[in-house]
Amino acid sequence: MGTDRIDFTGKTALVTGGSRGLGLAMAGAFAEKGAHVAICGRKQENLDRAVQELKAKGLQVLAHPAHMGKADQVDALFTAVEETFGRLDILVNNVGMNLPTPSVAEVEEGLWDKILEGNLKSAFLASGRAVPMMKARGGGRIVNISSIAARKATRGMGVYCVAKAGLEMYTRVLAAELAGDGICVNAVAPGMVRTGFSKPFWGNEALLQQITASIPMGRIAETGDVVGAVLFLCSSWADYITGEVVTVDGGGSIL
Repeated sequence: MGTDRIDFTGKTALVTGGSRGLGLAMAGAFAEKGAHVAICGRKQENLDRAVQELKAKGLQVLAHPAHMGKADQVDALFTAVEETFGRLDILVNNVGMNLPTPSVAEVEEGLWDKILEGNLKSAFLASGRAVPMMKARGGGRIVNISSIAARKATRGMGVYCVAKAGLEMYTRVLAAELAGDGICVNAVAPGMVRTGFSKPFWGNEALLQQITASIPMGRIAETGDVVGAVLFLCSSWADYITGEVVTVDGGGSIL
């Protein structure tokens, strides 16, 4: 491996929700570090744009459409990864979604199911397919993308908070179960990241100033801030780290 020990040459990484935003940034970073990379997304046009964007940087990825909350589509995705690369070493469960919701006591059942499916069930299904592939090679890495919302009850996004809290406990349970198999399972919990997902917040200057005033470092995260934490957890630097949630929020949660 390289002297910085972050070298994924010969390894295969799958980034779910990798067609845009944070997922696309992570996919590009893995490819730059030598990994074979697969991404998925629900919309073919977003996948096509992602492939072209990475190709312009001299990077190649396998792009496969999939709804990660649907078992048959997850199966098809992992079959494509196995047939193309013959192995899987790294899984980043990045797929997530949020919608404004009323009180969790009043939210409509279908909306509850949709948010839980997008943030928690998706990781359950993907990890279930990834684990046998990793065990066959003697180990691997799973990183779940959580949120500081997992530990902070927030009006209007309560179901999302519940889903991400569940994802963090899922991370710990899976880590305990797989530690003897050489599979490290961790999570990264960002604060607000400057992506299209959160643009309704940071795109409003007055709201952005209000948000940054609560962050000791005085800014919201850029994608690179989160990517660095993910790459570290997937590298040999983190061989003895499992079951952890790394918070990437500029110190916002310490106040």
